[in-house]
Amino acid sequence: MRQIVFAALFALAAVAATPAQAQQTQCRTPGYDRAALDALKAADWALANDRARNRLALALADCLGNPDPTLRDGIAFEALAHWLRARQLSRETMLALADALEPRLSASDEAGFERPFAALVLSEVARADRIEAYMTPERRTRLLDSALAYFAGVTDYRGFDEREGWRHGVAHGADLLLQLALNPAFGQPELDRIREALALQIAPSGHFYSYGESERIVRPLIFIAQRGVFSADDWRDWLVRNTHVDADGAFSSQAGLARRHNMMAFLSVLYMQANLSQNEADNALLPGAEAALRALP
Repeated sequence: MRQIVFAALFALAAVAATPAQAQQTQCRTPGYDRAALDALKAADWALANDRARNRLALALADCLGNPDPTLRDGIAFEALAHWLRARQLSRETMLALADALEPRLSASDEAGFERPFAALVLSEVARADRIEAYMTPERRTRLLDSALAYFAGVTDYRGFDEREGWRHGVAHGADLLLQLALNPAFGQPELDRIREALALQIAPSGHFYSYGESERIVRPLIFIAQRGVFSADDWRDWLVRNTHVDADGAFSSQAGLARRHNMMAFLSVLYMQANLSQNEADNALLPGAEAALRALP
């Protein structure tokens, strides 16, 4: 009888486990307990054994949804970003990371950590492919399609929490689009798709950005402008179409105030960044940005 009661209680506990608890069990790094991971971080991620490094990189990908920010952000992301930028992961590992993380962009994520951090690591995966191509054209385009769908679909606008750390879905998605926009394998049609996706998150309905999202949305646009595939007239038309604020409603509702707030932040950063840049190609943004700023109520 006692065994039956214990089994029933165990089953109930499993059903009642929170998403955060479930995510904690997903972070398994065989051969590396937390002390070993902290020591590896202190050693600037130096791991001489190539096989061990690649194996650990794949294991750390499962820690990106962990509710502990020191593990999720401070160890898993930092290690993966370091090894990817240092070209210390094999082609097979980088492709495996892309294959593992891309589906997470559309996965259920109640806690709100896994999708943004999958996007952030994928930005490093995409950067590595940009620096030295290892993806096929078809695989690269599939990543672009997934990145666009993820970014356009972000509705969780949580940012920083002092206990839980960052979520930052829009910013991380913009980082991924930035790396894809810089890739010379993509031309004007793909860059136009990226612009249209970015436009969808400039001013989400009823939400006031407060965690630097506008700056992160601007960055890929600056680099797209620097590629010189869109004229000043193209940019003016795009800005007129995507930054309009209704004067009648701008100060009479929370939604109107939020739209004006976000548009002002976005256009101010866009104009400032293009104006301060040393690259003359992004001057194509200036006439349209100035006109849009002057048109704001």
